[in-house]
Amino acid sequence: MEAVTPHRPYHLIVFGATGFTGQFVVDEVARYAAETAGDSALKWAVAGRSRQRLEAALERAAGRLLFVKGNLHEKMSYILCVWFVFEQCCLLSLSFQYRFHGEPVVKACIENGAHYVDICGEPQFLERMQLEYHTKALDRGVYVIGSCGFDSIPADLGILYTQRQFRGTLTAVESFLQISSGSEGFCGHDTTWQSAVHGFADSSSLRRLRKKFGHKPLPVVGVKKRGYVFFSKEIEQYTIPFMGSDPSVVKRTQRFLYEEEHQSPVQYSAYIGVGGLFSIVKLFCGGLLFWFMVKFSLGRKLLTRFPSFFSFGLFSKAGPTMKQIEDTCFSLTFFGEGYSEGTDPSEGTPNAKICTQVIGAEPGYVATVSAVVQAAVTVLNEVHSLPRRGGVYTPGAAFYKTSLIDRLQNHSIKFSVRNWP
Repeated sequence: MEAVTPHRPYHLIVFGATGFTGQFVVDEVARYAAETAGDSALKWAVAGRSRQRLEAALERAAGRLLFVKGNLHEKMSYILCVWFVFEQCCLLSLSFQYRFHGEPVVKACIENGAHYVDICGEPQFLERMQLEYHTKALDRGVYVIGSCGFDSIPADLGILYTQRQFRGTLTAVESFLQISSGSEGFCGHDTTWQSAVHGFADSSSLRRLRKKFGHKPLPVVGVKKRGYVFFSKEIEQYTIPFMGSDPSVVKRTQRFLYEEEHQSPVQYSAYIGVGGLFSIVKLFCGGLLFWFMVKFSLGRKLLTRFPSFFSFGLFSKAGPTMKQIEDTCFSLTFFGEGYSEGTDPSEGTPNAKICTQVIGAEPGYVATVSAVVQAAVTVLNEVHSLPRRGGVYTPGAAFYKTSLIDRLQNHSIKFSVRNWP
């Protein structure tokens, strides 16, 4: 890691440290900083609009992290009360509802020459930033890398890992997400629910946005995958399509690898296991109500005002308890098929299969935190391995030639090859 200078007194700035996710990110950055020393010591700061709230957040972090309580402020160094960034530092953005609040942060980073990573799971924001700011970021030598949390590091890097482990030409992958929780169940914070409400309400804007790119369809290598997996024999559960950002992020990565690295694109479908048939019926009824309500202003107000009721308890304004976080974990299993070495994909059906898996602790506030902090550290330490000399990228495109997967292996997110069930 390069030494700090008067022009770059900090390596890393955490913007949004006072939010629900921010408190966990501050903890993780403090842990990582405590592990560094000497010339490689991480110098970091927190940023926001209220010094009082930032100081309170740091005090709470010091109380939780007893091993750095005495010198947390020394290691953190400073509190920035405005959107002020420094050249060649990395800003970790935890903005609430990126579609409404994220763009000024991206713009400030590019104008000031600071790299940017976030945990956004909103395809409209992610793709609009690419459309409007890629050239500007490239000209400034700045990297803007979105969706570096649970959305969508496990999926995007999981596909890259599967491609590297496959001996031959991988042509299609289906992923199945399973979330396991303890006796208190699983719960997410209200901010994630609000992002989903506004995202689905404005889905037509995303379709119009994608037309502006003018992309041609990616070529289909081998046999085109058809059909929808209603019941997965491999995980023995009923499934529904995963409605998060993973499919769009993976597709953007595959396009980059095809156009820039001349790799065969992989067809990708993402699902989430929901259990038995009763769960399918409940989700179907809830989904119909959700789709109807997001179309109207009153419906959106009700959805965002009463998240616990309309999400069947999956989201709440208070967020998960520490017990819920500690008892929750995830597994993302990939089932891929393709053609073995020496086989022409244009002839016949796929003749080889592979199963890989990414596993980790609670996705929203443990895995996300580990992923985004390690993504930021990778930007700081391996900037010369990133594509071109700047631009707006997905995680897979940005970190394709870096050691991020190895870093994640050492920080509670595990990648492995499994036996096909």
